Amino acid sequence: MINDKKMSNKKNTFSISELAAQFNISPRTIRFYEEKNLISPKRTSGNQRMYSQKDRVRLRLILRGKGFGFSLDEIGEMIGMANVDMSEIDQIKTSLAYSKNKIKDIRERKAELTHLENELTYMMERLSDRLDFLINQKGDPPLKKSSFQPLKKEGEKIDV
Repeated sequence: MINDKKMSNKKNTFSISELAAQFNISPRTIRFYEEKNLISPKRTSGNQRMYSQKDRVRLRLILRGKGFGFSLDEIGEMIGMANVDMSEIDQIKTSLAYSKNKIKDIRERKAELTHLENELTYMMERLSDRLDFLINQKGDPPLKKSSFQPLKKEGEKIDV
């Protein structure tokens, strides 16, 4: 998240330490994004990195993309590499395509997690029934199975 107290809207260039403080990240992270060609700061005569507003915006987009779970390669394709001018239309189209795929992946993962939760709940009920039987040791083991049945994925067999 950006530290607005340390941000100056009037400023056109930023040092690496200023950007790191604004975004609460390490200077090493910023250098890493530079190595990946996602940002491209200018250099002073003393070889110090000076980041432009454009670099700052790109850094914000990189961090937002990482927050959404995109890889750096995916982010690079969405916002364009630092040394390539990508049109806003192309950026939006690419971002929409990647976002659509990310939502699909999230929905699949949610279904897998729901399936896992159902199976685990079923197993816990069976184990609880067995534990009750072992503790009480009254007569035959319970014949009734739990009323809960785990969800099955299409074509999957569950042996219990």
